[in-house]
Amino acid sequence: MTSSATCPAPALDRRAEIRDALADIAAPAAAMLPIGLLFGAVAASKGLSAAEVALMSGLVLAGGAQFAALEIWTSPPPLAAILLSTLLINARHVLMSASLAPKTVAFGRVQRRLGMFFLADEIWALSERRAARRSLTPLYYFTLAVAFAPGWVLWTMLGALMGAQLGEPERFGADFAFTALFIGLIAGFWRGPATGIAIVASGVAATAVWLVVGPPWHLLAGATAGVGASGLAHREPKP
Repeated sequence: MTSSATCPAPALDRRAEIRDALADIAAPAAAMLPIGLLFGAVAASKGLSAAEVALMSGLVLAGGAQFAALEIWTSPPPLAAILLSTLLINARHVLMSASLAPKTVAFGRVQRRLGMFFLADEIWALSERRAARRSLTPLYYFTLAVAFAPGWVLWTMLGALMGAQLGEPERFGADFAFTALFIGLIAGFWRGPATGIAIVASGVAATAVWLVVGPPWHLLAGATAGVGASGLAHREPKP
């Protein structure tokens, strides 16, 4: 009798995990729409077909790296330059995965490895925020991924199909969607002055390197400075 009374709890927990994940990913998924359309249109102008855009988005799944590749895309494409720029931009994923790995104790080995493939910035930020409040479960994480990744592939492919019909993104503010999205994600991490120190250090370092050296080095500089400042701000005093 006691056993049967406690059986429904896991099902209720599973529904709650899925519901919470869908609610959390809704805003980033909506912000992804104009960004994906813009990427697809730019890729089409570089000569990529809709199928090639969809394949690129599905395999790379990293908007920043994909935009960087398009900036230097020619025919034939400069493979060495593209590889170097995407490697530098995606180096932040090493930091993100190192940060998130200790929170994935509920994941199996295969789940952990597969999950890291879907480690987009938005999924990482939401997973970190979830882990700060309660245990991060595979169900929550993969619900984020399933709700997010296919949308990126779909919108970029649609952008390639629509091409020049989209016009200039500045007309409807699509060029600011990426920035607005990350401002919202950063706000969710606010934990007082220590958070502000990390944000300022990251912003100053990224801006300085952008002005002096140029992209894509500013991303790596900003990430490194933010991690370093955060470590110093949270350093425990010696006894």
